Amino acid sequence: MSKNIAILPGDGIGVEIVAEACKLLDCLRDDFGLQVETDEALIGGSAYDATGTPLPDATLELCREADAILLGAVGGPKWEPLDYSVRPERGLLGLRAELDLFANLRPAILYPQLAEASSLKADIVAGLDILIVRELTGGIYFGQPRGVEELPDGQKRGYNTLVYSTAEIERIGRVAFETAQKRGKRLCSVDKANVLEVTELWRDVMTGLAGDYPDVELSHMYVDNAAMQLVRAPKQFDVMVTTNMFGDILSDCAAMLTGSIGMLPSASLNAENCGMYEPIHGSAPDIAGQGVANPLATLLSVAMMLRYSLGEAELAARIDRAVSAVLDQGLRTGDIMSDGMRQVGTAEMGDAVVAALRADAG
Repeated sequence: MSKNIAILPGDGIGVEIVAEACKLLDCLRDDFGLQVETDEALIGGSAYDATGTPLPDATLELCREADAILLGAVGGPKWEPLDYSVRPERGLLGLRAELDLFANLRPAILYPQLAEASSLKADIVAGLDILIVRELTGGIYFGQPRGVEELPDGQKRGYNTLVYSTAEIERIGRVAFETAQKRGKRLCSVDKANVLEVTELWRDVMTGLAGDYPDVELSHMYVDNAAMQLVRAPKQFDVMVTTNMFGDILSDCAAMLTGSIGMLPSASLNAENCGMYEPIHGSAPDIAGQGVANPLATLLSVAMMLRYSLGEAELAARIDRAVSAVLDQGLRTGDIMSDGMRQVGTAEMGDAVVAALRADAG
C-alpha cells in the first residue's frame, strides 16, 4: 500500500535541500520499489507571502492526512519585522502542536571521514554517537501566559512561562528510556533542578520512571554542566533527554562535534510514530539560492523517515551507507571542506548520494 509524504520546502535553502531529497525519493521509487506518493505545500515565510499566514489550512490538512512530513527550513530576515503571531517560525511551532509531535530525536553521529572537520580534537570525538531526545510541544516555547506589556513608568516587560505537567514529562521520558534500551542502555536526563522548580518536577518524574526500566542506567545533569561536558568528553553520553529549550540549545552544540550542523537530521514523532523529518539547521538566508548548501542532513532525515514512520529500515541503512560512500570519495560541501577533498555544491552532492545508492543496489 502506498504511503503519503507531505513535502514542505519552506524558506531559504529549504527549497534547495528538499529538491535533493526528492531526487532521493524518486530513486527509491524507481530502483527499489518504494511505494510513496508526495504532495508539496507552503509553510513559513513563503506561505505568509502567498496566503497571509505561515501555516495555511491546506498545509495543515495535507500534513494531517500524510504518513510522514519532510520539511526544509523556515524563516529569514525578510519576515523578522512581522508581528510575532505570523512570523515563519509560528508555522513550524503550530504544526508541531497541531500534530502533537512531542518527541524530537536528534542524533549526533560523527562520520569517521569528518573527524578533522569537528571543532574538537579527533581523539575526543572519534566514534561519537549521541541521541538527544528533546520534548517538543511544551515548555517555555508554548507556555502561557506570554507577551510584552507596557509598565506604568513607560518601560516594557517581556515574559514567558516555563511549564510542564507530569503527563508531558512521563511521555517524553518513556520515549527516552525505550530508545536507550535499544542503544547503550544509558540515559542522562538534563535539567536545572537547583534553580527551576519545574525541572525539579522533571527530575522527580524521570527518577520515578526509572523503576520501569531496570536495564537502563539513569543519571541526572544540570544543563550548564551538560553543555560543558559535551565539549569536554562527549562520548560519555549515549541518550540525553531534556526540555524543549534545553534540547534546542544542546543539540546545536552537539552538531558542531560532528563537523557541521549541516550533517544533523531529526525526527519529530507523535504517539503513533507519524513524524516530521527535517535537518536541524535553519534557512541560512545568507547562502540561499547559491547552490552551496549541504543537503546531507536532509537526505539523512529521509533515512530517519524510512526507519521510524515508513517501516523501511533496510532502505534507511542503504541511505546511510550511500552518504558514507560519498564522503569516502572525498566530496565535500563548503561547511565540511578540508585539505585534499573536492568541494561540490548542493546538487552535485545530492546526485552523488543517489549514484552511490544505486551502486549499492548492485
